[in-house]
Amino acid sequence: MNPSEVREKSDADLTKAVTDLADELFRLRFRRGSKQLKETANVKKTRRDLARVKTVIREREIEARAKGGV
Repeated sequence: MNPSEVREKSDADLTKAVTDLADELFRLRFRRGSKQLKETANVKKTRRDLARVKTVIREREIEARAKGGV
């Protein structure tokens, strides 16, 4: 998932993506810990995707506050 794809999504989609990616990261970490994960690079990819989504959410919050004057 690249940053431009994330920015095109709605707030509801981003919120759902955060929960989905967090769940996926948990499953990947669990599988890595039990030595069942062959593609360990997926942990890093999922972690970065989660960070991208959270960053866009935070940017939108800051932008909304700036427009609202609070």
